Amino acid sequence: MSPIADPRTRHWAGSGLLALALLLMAARLRPAQAPPTRARAYTRAAHLMGSQFTFTAVSSDDSLAWRALRAGLRETQRIDHLCSYWDSTSQVVKINQLAGIRPVVVDQEVYDLIQRTLKIAALSGGAFDITFASGDKIYKFDRLAHPSLPDSATVRRSVRRIGWQKVQLNAAAHSVYLPEKGMRINLAGILQGYGVRRASEVMKRLGIAGGLLNGSGDVYCWGRQPDGSQWRIAIGDPARPRTVSSWLTVSDLAVVTAGNYEQYFTVGGRYYGHIINPHTGYPATGLRSVTIICPDVELADALDDAVFVLGPTEGLGLINRLKGVSATVITDDGQTLVSKGLQLNSYHSAAPAAAVSPPSNP
Repeated sequence: MSPIADPRTRHWAGSGLLALALLLMAARLRPAQAPPTRARAYTRAAHLMGSQFTFTAVSSDDSLAWRALRAGLRETQRIDHLCSYWDSTSQVVKINQLAGIRPVVVDQEVYDLIQRTLKIAALSGGAFDITFASGDKIYKFDRLAHPSLPDSATVRRSVRRIGWQKVQLNAAAHSVYLPEKGMRINLAGILQGYGVRRASEVMKRLGIAGGLLNGSGDVYCWGRQPDGSQWRIAIGDPARPRTVSSWLTVSDLAVVTAGNYEQYFTVGGRYYGHIINPHTGYPATGLRSVTIICPDVELADALDDAVFVLGPTEGLGLINRLKGVSATVITDDGQTLVSKGLQLNSYHSAAPAAAVSPPSNP
């Protein structure tokens, strides 16, 4: 007997066709699956730490993106209240108020941040110094032409209380003490970078795989843009505000820029910016812009001020000695210089960057 003539075969074949028909019917009745949502960039801005912050999160989940952006901004606000030079309730203000009186017990977070600033001060030979706030305010950075600089005696007196070595830390008590009345610390040179770093950590923990945070020129980006490309970061041209001199394509890096082209005055046509040399009391000169590139946005935020004070040769010499850190600077005469190994994408109108080798040992 052939298999077709076998009634058992016909039975099982018929059941199989019925089962197939039922599956096809179920498939037609089942709702069609929506295509996966494509990632897009979500952005939120806020005024924090006296500056404009813009946070961007890349996600295919709008609820997650907005939740992460709110969390990042809240974290930055928290740090601002904790360490602000202007907020009367901050721990930094309390340290300053009790200078020359007694040590102040602070949160471990604040203690650790101050300790890191002192390490950067030592690394830079005091070019970065949070006690710069102890200096007398003898300059007005009003973008106007002034007849002259203050006399040398006034300038010398203005920095008499400055000195990062004077700051006393007690690790056991988590206390900070400024031994002289009138001494003050100000974390402004590192606080925006610290705020951006902590905000990015919060957003990553919530599941944001790509983002860009910009705290008034302190930029940190990670992951990719919605189209899968890396982030493109522009570096401004001090000679032509709101224009670009060069750009970088990066990911998982900080690109932090400081410039003296917004807060300055001039004397005899020479620019004097708001970054003060803590050793001399005079505004740092020789540079119009400093950009630091490295994985740590907090470190980059401090190093840009240090390089500004050290000047082009010593400043880039310092960067060349640091592993994983690069820099580009624009000098007073408009020349673009870079640390060893850094490749910039220059716009056609800009002159090509020149590398600066580390200074030879004496």
